[in-house]
Amino acid sequence: MLAIHNLKEIMNLYTESLIRLAYYYVKDRQVAEDIVQEVFIKIYHHPDKYEERGQLQAYLYKMTANKSKDYLRSWSYKKVQLQNKIFPSTSKMEPDELVRKDEEAIVAEAILELPLKQREVLIYFYFNEMNIKDIASILFIPESTVKTRLRRGKELLKNKLKDIQWEVLLNE
Repeated sequence: MLAIHNLKEIMNLYTESLIRLAYYYVKDRQVAEDIVQEVFIKIYHHPDKYEERGQLQAYLYKMTANKSKDYLRSWSYKKVQLQNKIFPSTSKMEPDELVRKDEEAIVAEAILELPLKQREVLIYFYFNEMNIKDIASILFIPESTVKTRLRRGKELLKNKLKDIQWEVLLNE
């Protein structure tokens, strides 16, 4: 059971990584922040739901992933997607902005374009530094499936990034 003073520590420790995780699912910073807020509210109102059987981090990641997936299935998300298709954004990027983009932003965008199954495994593995066994337990899939999704995700990412000239490599 979690105490309120422990909840503050938990929020300070995990908020940024949970927002990052939710963002990679929903691709919207504000929605990601709302999802993480909902996770913490749920923990606050139902502290007895968490049992000290496993890692708290894995429990929080699983809750955040589930809330993110729920949002992606929700009517409000589908409505926003429909509005974006009907009324596309008119803002255009200036050439200077494209030049100033750093490699991390390019990689992050490429990851966001991957299918959800490969994207979530890559995020857990590289950004959250989780091992294959932990990822399998969070997603409730076999370890071999995690390995396959990881391999396919890397291949897809490599294909998306193959035509980019990396500034770091040009300066060597």
